[in-house]
Amino acid sequence: MVGPAQQGTALGAVPALTDGGRRVTDTRSRGPELQPTRAEVRRAREAAAGRKGRGKMVVAIAGLGALALIVGVGYVGGKKLLGGVDVPEDYEAGQSGPDVVVQVHPGDTADQIATEMVEKDVVASASAFFNAAVQNDSMTSVQPGFYNLKSQVPAAQAVSGLVDPNSRVGALVISEGRQLHDTRDVNTGATKRGIYTLISEASCLPTPSGQQKCVSVDELKEAGANPNLAALGVPDWAASRVKSVPDRTRQLEGLIAAGKWDFDPRESAAEILTTLVSGSAAKYEATGIDRAGNAVGLSPYDLLVAASLVERESLPDDFGKVARVIVNRLAAPQRLELDSTVNYALDTTELATTDGDRAKVTPWNTYAMDGLPATPISSPSIGAVEAVEKAPAGDWLYFVTIDNKGTTLFTKSYTEHLENSKKALASGILDSGR
Repeated sequence: MVGPAQQGTALGAVPALTDGGRRVTDTRSRGPELQPTRAEVRRAREAAAGRKGRGKMVVAIAGLGALALIVGVGYVGGKKLLGGVDVPEDYEAGQSGPDVVVQVHPGDTADQIATEMVEKDVVASASAFFNAAVQNDSMTSVQPGFYNLKSQVPAAQAVSGLVDPNSRVGALVISEGRQLHDTRDVNTGATKRGIYTLISEASCLPTPSGQQKCVSVDELKEAGANPNLAALGVPDWAASRVKSVPDRTRQLEGLIAAGKWDFDPRESAAEILTTLVSGSAAKYEATGIDRAGNAVGLSPYDLLVAASLVERESLPDDFGKVARVIVNRLAAPQRLELDSTVNYALDTTELATTDGDRAKVTPWNTYAMDGLPATPISSPSIGAVEAVEKAPAGDWLYFVTIDNKGTTLFTKSYTEHLENSKKALASGILDSGR
C-alpha cells in the first residue's frame, strides 16, 4: 500500500486582498486589514472543501487480499483545481490501437496499475487514468488477474474496459474432483470437460480478424507429457513417483489443484502448465502435505492419491470417515475396491460399475490390484487433502452410499456391509446404464 494520499492544504486565514475588497477595523486586532467580499469567501471555502474531498481515493479490490488504491488526485472532470496543474494528457475518443493484455497483481496500488496502463500504451498518462478511476464506482469490482484491453484509448474508456467482466482472460475455475481429460457419462451421454479443455477455453484471445486464438488441448496434452518434470513445476516430493507413471499423458493428474486460477493467456502450453502445477504445489504444501503423511503412514504423493479417492467417493461431511477407511485398508492390508478407480480408466463413467469393468486389470483399478492407484484419479479439494492428513480415529473398513442424497453408511463388519449394500441396490443407485 502506498503512503497517505496528498491532502488539500487547509484554508487558514483569508489573505489580505489588494483590490476588490474593503478595509474594516477588526476590534480583535491592533490595526486595519483587508476584508474579502462574501463571494470571495464562499469561493475560497468551496475550493478548500473540494481539495479535502478529492485528497484521497480508496478503492478496495477483491481478490487474494484487499487491493487498496490510494490516489492523490489533482483534477476532477478534466478541470484545473485552484492552484493546480493543467488537464492531464489523454487520448481522443474514437481511435484505438491493437489489443493488449494488462495484469493486475494482488496488492497492486493505483500507481502500479496506472504504470502498467501507460507502459502497455492503453492510456496516455497515469494522471488521466487516476482521474477516470476516481469517477467510476465499479473500480471496486476489479479482481487481480489478466485483462484484454484496447490500447491508445481515452482513460475513461480504459477504466470501463478494466471493470468489464468480459475483459477478463486467463481466468480458470477447476471444480473439486475434476480430471485432466474429458469424460462422458454413460446414462446421459453428456461430456464433462476435463482440466485441459478448461485451460484451453480460458486461454483464448481475440485476433485482429475477429477470430479467437487459443492454446489447444493437444498442445496441453503434449506439454503435460514432458518427461522433464522440473520444467513443469512438479515438486520434489512427487517427482520420483511421477517418473514411474505408466501413462505419460496422465502424469500431471492431481497435480493441478482445484480452485480459482489466473494465468497469462499469451504464454505457451508448457508455461501455463508450469504456472498451475507450481502454484498447486504451494497450495498443497501449505496444508503440510510434505510432513503430515507420517501420521497416517503415507508419502506426500500417496497422500495426494488417497485424497483424490476421498474426493470422488464421498461428500465433504464424510471425507474424514472415508479417509480412515482407506488408511485402515492399506494397513490391513486389504484391497480398496473403489468403483471410482475402475471408472478412471474407462472412456465412459457412472456411479455403478459392472463385473466386467471391475475385472479389468489397469494401473488404477483397486479391485484388481493391491494398494493405491498409480496416480491420483482427480484434483482433490484442500478439504479432502486435510481429511487424509487428519483422518479421525475409527475402525471402519467398509462404506456404501445408499441413495441419491449421498447418505453413506460405515461399518467394520463385512456382514453388516452386505446388509447396507442391499439398501443401495433397492434404491436403484447402483443400477448400471451399460
